[in-house]
Amino acid sequence: MQRSVFFLKMFKKKAAKVKPTINMPIFAARFENTLVNIAKRNIMAGNRTFTMIKPDAVKNNNIGNILAHFVKGGFSIVAMKYTQLSAEKAGEFYAVHKERPFYGELVAFMSSGPIVAAILEKDNAVEDFRTLIGATDPAKAAQGTVRQLYGTNVGENAVHGSDSNENAAIEGAFFFSAMECF
Repeated sequence: MQRSVFFLKMFKKKAAKVKPTINMPIFAARFENTLVNIAKRNIMAGNRTFTMIKPDAVKNNNIGNILAHFVKGGFSIVAMKYTQLSAEKAGEFYAVHKERPFYGELVAFMSSGPIVAAILEKDNAVEDFRTLIGATDPAKAAQGTVRQLYGTNVGENAVHGSDSNENAAIEGAFFFSAMECF
């Protein structure tokens, strides 16, 4: 929804400079409603989630295998990029864990090498994806899950997966603009 608000603000600024040929307030309200409804539908329906293939899995050349696992699990990739987080950006992304004892180690690890960020789509995306990737600790993850197959320990567990629809939207927006999602 943050992106919808951003687009609406941009639209209103541009609309203020244009000589109206249509009733701009009505058009703006309809445009706003359309953007908000699209955002709500994607978030509330739970059909999108966010993931990152972490530096350990990238370093171990497991990108293709992990993406194949996602697709085999019924997910469609709607946005994806190969990038590297700075320590500052990793700190922003994991700010929710700032008070936790593992925060510094997490930020250092997540900025230690390239990652693959992606938004995935499927009905019931967050819950189904959490099942597909398995428990945070690869030793406790179910057989055949991504973390069991490609993770090495709790800290280097191959992938990040959003834990709620709301966080999926926030995390996806951290890496992708609306124009980058298909």
